[in-house]
Amino acid sequence: MSIRKSRDWFSPDYMEQKPKKGASHGLHPLDNYLRKDRIPHIWCPGCGLGIILNAYLRALKDSDIAPEDTAVVSGIGCSGRAAGYVDVDSFHVTHGRAIPFATGLKVGKRDLVTTVFSGDGDLFAIGGNHFIHAARRNVDFNVICVNNFNYGMTGGQAGPTTPTEAPTSTTPWGGFEQPFNLPAVAAGAGAVYVARWTTYHVEELIKSLKEALDKKGFCFIEILSPCPTGYGRKVGLKTGVTTMKHFKENCVVDNDADPTEVGLDPNKPKSKIIVGKFVDREAPTYQDERGKVFEAARKKLGVE
Repeated sequence: MSIRKSRDWFSPDYMEQKPKKGASHGLHPLDNYLRKDRIPHIWCPGCGLGIILNAYLRALKDSDIAPEDTAVVSGIGCSGRAAGYVDVDSFHVTHGRAIPFATGLKVGKRDLVTTVFSGDGDLFAIGGNHFIHAARRNVDFNVICVNNFNYGMTGGQAGPTTPTEAPTSTTPWGGFEQPFNLPAVAAGAGAVYVARWTTYHVEELIKSLKEALDKKGFCFIEILSPCPTGYGRKVGLKTGVTTMKHFKENCVVDNDADPTEVGLDPNKPKSKIIVGKFVDREAPTYQDERGKVFEAARKKLGVE
């Protein structure tokens, strides 16, 4: 379909068209990775999730990973909608359970390139215990954490990454709980790849996502993202442009930074946000170690 006819995306005749495997729908350079019947998305104006999804799909394309060879698992929240927009095997699962579901996928089909695409609340509140044990086991999949510092979909409540003193719908006079430093949690739990970028650092983000897709083991990328509707309007970052300007002016790239030293407070205008690739190491994966144990058991029991 030509661009001229793209205004008819949602006409009954167009929606019934079935593109051939690997063919373009004609809507977008990455549209063979997208479900055309789900576009346009429902994310708020100024939200960074569109940028992040675009970067992930570009990384898939750059890695020459076919849609049929990959899977996306998401939990509940704004970020969880991503699984519904990608034309791959995708699973939108219950709150906090994306990681155990993805673990099951990798145990059942170890060659499937699997990515968990979810938010800070889903992954580090109700799903926090799953996260640390998947990292400890070095399960071979990627975790993209979209960190917008609040529960954006359900009303802008404070969450596990909300900065201290930040006003939210549940902390109108400011909070008092210390937020997680997500790269430190991931690195401390055993992740073999740990990075943090923002929606301003698009090229760096695509490169980092490609590295994670091509690497074996538990890979974690935190992506700081605007949330004008839920979080930003209460802390003076009322638009996506304002937040992106804040990222541009306050981020420092330090690929050698100690993950324990990259905690951040985006409420303070002069605070520096450390971004970069903090961990990139090799370690046996859960699947490899599990296979060795099973093979040894079969030999000991005389089972072919």
